[in-house]
Amino acid sequence: MWSARDIPRLDGSTALVTGATSGIGLETAIALSAQGAHVVIGARTAARGASALRALPGRGSVLALELASLHAVRQAASDLHERFERLDILINNAGLWWQPAQRTTDGFESQMGVNHLGHFALTGLLLDLLERSPAGRIVTVSSKAAAAGSVTHLDPRSLDGYRPTAAYNASKLANLLFAFELQHRLAASDSSTISLAAHPGGARTSLFRDASPGFRVANATIGWLFTQPARAGALPVLRAATDRRAAGGEYYGPGGPGQFKGAPKPHRAPDRACDPVTRRRLWALSEVATGVTYPLRTEGAAY
Repeated sequence: MWSARDIPRLDGSTALVTGATSGIGLETAIALSAQGAHVVIGARTAARGASALRALPGRGSVLALELASLHAVRQAASDLHERFERLDILINNAGLWWQPAQRTTDGFESQMGVNHLGHFALTGLLLDLLERSPAGRIVTVSSKAAAAGSVTHLDPRSLDGYRPTAAYNASKLANLLFAFELQHRLAASDSSTISLAAHPGGARTSLFRDASPGFRVANATIGWLFTQPARAGALPVLRAATDRRAAGGEYYGPGGPGQFKGAPKPHRAPDRACDPVTRRRLWALSEVATGVTYPLRTEGAAY
């Protein structure tokens, strides 16, 4: 049964965790720091970044990162290039949950814009740093909600018929489609970097503050049946990021009933996340939307 005790020493490595100021991101950052990694905390505000930095048991630094602005994402990537020669681990964790209808700075629906497009752009802009690592890893954090998502008619700028839950589900499916298509392209390009995905199950984090009053009441009364602390929810992410036996394209989540709780283990992803046609279509849409292209081949590795 895999636990935080199985994380190997990470001395000399550098890890960037987006959304690392609270919840799963902060717990992930703390665990990586405890094993010797220099952890870069991706933070929207300097104050929250400084607070998270104080929680680290080891070395770390803060990177100003606002995923709702492609200009800010490009600036963050430029800053990281100036500060580090390589990046060993990138954890795409930051996200919005059940937000009211709103747009990012670039006019995208906010949940798709932050949860998927911001991370798509960031990863592409940092790929050269990851490929300088002897064994770079990219872990994209999704959710059980991906199984209910759809990107079939996705228009990332449209708010027509907007429903918070459907938008969230779509963004989490996009996370999986991105992670798996990225692995395909990395493998086709003979890259030493690998892409994996993870989900925390039912983790108690600050995202619940955006839930409806009824949801919060239900969570307070029976939520313990289906949720676990953020520290436990971070374990699938940590296993994907550090387990030396993990392979590109794997998907980690809690091993208990329904994947809500329990020690992390690999799982089969929802079928809709594995369709190569949908993956390629979303990738092309994401390149156009963000203006970021990846220098990776698309042929030469089996789907």
